[in-house]
Amino acid sequence: MLPELAVASHLPHRRRDFLRVGGGLACAGFGLPTWVAQAQGDTRDGGRGGRAKSCILVYLLGGPPHLDMFDLKPEAAAEIRGPFQPIATNVPGLDICEHLPRLAQMADQYTLLRSVSYPNSNHTPMIYYTLTGRPTERPDEDNDVRPPQRSDFPHLGCVLSKLQDRGGALPAYVALPEVATRNSTQGEFQRGARLPLRGGAAGFLGAKYDALNVNGEPGAVDAAPALMPPPEVTAERFERRAAFLELLNRPASATRDFDDVRHRAALLTGVARDSRQAPFTLAGERESLRARYGEHRFGRSLLMARRLVEAGVSLVAVHFNEMTVCDGWDTHTKNFEGLQTELLPMVDQGLSALIDDLKQRGMFDDTLILCFGEFGRTPKINANAGRDHWGPCSTTLVAGGGLRMGQVIGASDKIGAYPITDPIRPVDVHATMYHALGIDRHTLIYDHLNRPYEICTGQVIAPLV
Repeated sequence: MLPELAVASHLPHRRRDFLRVGGGLACAGFGLPTWVAQAQGDTRDGGRGGRAKSCILVYLLGGPPHLDMFDLKPEAAAEIRGPFQPIATNVPGLDICEHLPRLAQMADQYTLLRSVSYPNSNHTPMIYYTLTGRPTERPDEDNDVRPPQRSDFPHLGCVLSKLQDRGGALPAYVALPEVATRNSTQGEFQRGARLPLRGGAAGFLGAKYDALNVNGEPGAVDAAPALMPPPEVTAERFERRAAFLELLNRPASATRDFDDVRHRAALLTGVARDSRQAPFTLAGERESLRARYGEHRFGRSLLMARRLVEAGVSLVAVHFNEMTVCDGWDTHTKNFEGLQTELLPMVDQGLSALIDDLKQRGMFDDTLILCFGEFGRTPKINANAGRDHWGPCSTTLVAGGGLRMGQVIGASDKIGAYPITDPIRPVDVHATMYHALGIDRHTLIYDHLNRPYEICTGQVIAPLV
């Protein structure tokens, strides 16, 4: 288990001062007590909050290999470094993978956290932990694929739904798609018979704050199948039904949540019908912009995410869990083939397009982008040309949200196995997200037994704010 208080390394904020070329990046700046004091002062009791309005969470489900993306080790032995070469970025002294050329030219628009450390290397407990900020009851079990429970802690987006519910048609949290597992026996994604994972729902906050899951093809008119009424139900007939149901609405507290969900569903279905209010499609987007994001599910999901935050959604989670030659981001086999031919080109194209698009629309400082998975992958390449699960070290990309970009925070050792500075916990990333959104991380939520919990147990990463 990580220390109760684990923090980032602190590099000066001017790019020319903090990057160092060599065996690692030197750490400088103020010490631990100052860091903690500043972080607490920024968010406790209505302290200085951020200015972001929305967050796009790009979740690389399966575990992205940090050594082949953002933290290459060209001086390490061949069985560690792999075949990929580092390339220079537009930030002096900062290199990333050669298969991320677009992102390399905009490194001043994001920050890399190279010392994020996880307390476990198993999928299901780390998915739950990284999406809710709380450990599971049985963290050592990898195959605990029980469906979401109402006793679970809520997904980050569901917490935002609770805290930022504006009562309109659009929900505060949309998932593209829901957090689901693969079929372990057939090795293929279960479309139509999905197995939702714990950590993706509202848990004890109740059904009212569950995600709106867009499990259809992003951009299709039926992208959110739950919102599409039967074709024989005309708009007029739908409105009559909604009015009739309103007459039957019961005020009893036992049914209030159900009534709220039903009312929101009716509003959303109306939005889905109206092509002029179609954030769940890609209607009206230029073909050139669609091509810039990429003609693949990931690119279309990111474009839809931009549309949704533009429409007022607080958090959109793009849960990247596509089938590829190496089973998505769970690259136990064919790691380098899958990365070079599919995974890295999709990330490079999609993320760079999203950053460009947000900047051109004046939304970059209003929108926080977080990109991470449930852990990293092993320094040593296995016998199947893959990398296995690795919790001790990984890299998280942060962009926008009014935070300080063009930095590297933290450093790993010479083989990318462990942080050589104080590790950052995923909950510290969560705390920074809440701060960027102007939300006090000490805000309380209550479970079904009315027990209070702070929404986050982490510390704000001060060099980012």
